[in-house]
Amino acid sequence: QVQFVESGGALVQPGGSLRLSCAPSGFIFRLYAMSWYRQAPGKERELVAAITNTGDRTSYADSVKGRFTISRDNAKNTVLLQMNSLKPEDTAVYYCNGGYTDYLWNYWGQGTQVTISS
Repeated sequence: QVQFVESGGALVQPGGSLRLSCAPSGFIFRLYAMSWYRQAPGKERELVAAITNTGDRTSYADSVKGRFTISRDNAKNTVLLQMNSLKPEDTAVYYCNGGYTDYLWNYWGQGTQVTISS
């Protein structure tokens, strides 16, 4: 059974940084691209960042390009999202899933809450 456990969210001030972590299970991690999504209150879930299975390519939403960095450790079955220069509009629940341009599994973990506020 596919599972995603996200962590690392917090309340931080604008301009701050956070590092989110996702620990997936139930599939062969190194074979799959992975991605981070976020959903703000009253908005649809959006793709934030993605990384290929080998980590050789990444992609980002325009709104986070230059501020967020996705990475993965295939030895530890972990995918990370480093978020810098955070803005109030980054406030959302962040989720991970498989896939590069669209999510692979119609199953979502509990997510991790990121709140940017002074």
